[in-house]
Amino acid sequence: MQRRTLFTAALSTAAVGALGIAGIGTASAATLDPALPPGGNFNLSVWSLQLPVGSPGSPETISAARLKAGYTNPSFFWTDKNDGSMTFWAPEKGVTTPNSNYARSELREMNPDGSAANWALTGNHTLSAQLRIVSVTKNVAVGQVKLGTGGTSTKPLAELYYRPNGDIYLGTQNSPDASGQTLHKVGSVPLGTKWTYVLNVNGTKINLTVDGTRTTYSIPSAFHPYRQYFKAGSYNQSSSESTTNGAKVKFYSLTVNHG
Repeated sequence: MQRRTLFTAALSTAAVGALGIAGIGTASAATLDPALPPGGNFNLSVWSLQLPVGSPGSPETISAARLKAGYTNPSFFWTDKNDGSMTFWAPEKGVTTPNSNYARSELREMNPDGSAANWALTGNHTLSAQLRIVSVTKNVAVGQVKLGTGGTSTKPLAELYYRPNGDIYLGTQNSPDASGQTLHKVGSVPLGTKWTYVLNVNGTKINLTVDGTRTTYSIPSAFHPYRQYFKAGSYNQSSSESTTNGAKVKFYSLTVNHG
């Protein structure tokens, strides 16, 4: 029986480049000051932060205003004093959202006016990052395109995963109402090594560049009514009673662009 994949990968780098698609290149490193909080090194005016603490089903959220003002958390979100990286820690045991079993220390895209980002597929939307994963138990999501309004589903459109052996996968949601994803291996980078990703949504396509290697995926029509937003950080994909096992992710650049 032939396997049907709703997201179709175009694996030819040359072919993608020939299309002249805007917004898919390489992420450049930022100049970081280890003495500053994350909001002093990164533009966090278009992000809020979810932490793995709070009350059951209601994790604590830090607003963009507080992030800009210098918010830091020594347990879950801080500046590395050696290299200036914006560091996220998500343990296996922590407060989760009602629709997830996994804890996270993760940024959620916001608009400059403080409202929640919620953009249409039309246009050109790009999330770019340079990062490295210091530790991970089983799997960690370091970037997402998440469904916003337009229907009842709260699934991600796409998630970028990193595993302990260095393998990087893009998980693309098969349909808004199903839990299944199709996994596409998009690279491999040793644990502790810096790498880059550029996650671009352009009309009905997702374009992904990992360390200069590009792939593109068609978005099924069932997703077209939905709006979207980006997420980035450490969304741990394993759970247990351990507060010492988890995923630590360091970002050296993080930018969002819409056109």
